Amino acid sequence: MSDAHPHAVEPDWVHGHRHEPNPHPPPGDATIRWSAAGQERLLSPAFLATLPRVEVAGCFIVSTGHGASGPFTFGGVALRELLATLLPAGFAWRYVDVVSGDGFGTRLTPADVLLTPAERPVLLADTLDGAPLTRAAGLVRLIVPTETDDALKQVKWIARIEVV
Repeated sequence: MSDAHPHAVEPDWVHGHRHEPNPHPPPGDATIRWSAAGQERLLSPAFLATLPRVEVAGCFIVSTGHGASGPFTFGGVALRELLATLLPAGFAWRYVDVVSGDGFGTRLTPADVLLTPAERPVLLADTLDGAPLTRAAGLVRLIVPTETDDALKQVKWIARIEVV
């Protein structure tokens, strides 16, 4: 894969899911397996709760072939905050893979994560309109507020985050 084009060769799981409006949740809890800079750790909801929280209003979920729902206010941890907290100083990452427990995933570049407006960051959301997300809604869910097309970056049931 070329450093200049991190999307040039994507794994099969990227965007590889059924386009059903509400597939059954996969088994498991909201613990996320984190992998970066040669280290792995588990990120529990309790750990995520120790990080600064942000709420992003006016978010829509646009599912392929199923229309839009919203607007919603999602709350959680900005992905850029998580990266700043966990990555070693000076670690130059090329992309972040966020993968669901059901096999769906997306790849985000530094431009996707770091160049978003501060008030609309990419979010690891755990609340929807002030209430905790249910298992059916994703428990911890990737929200990309700037995405307005087919929600191909909106990953429910986050099980794995890999930073390369």
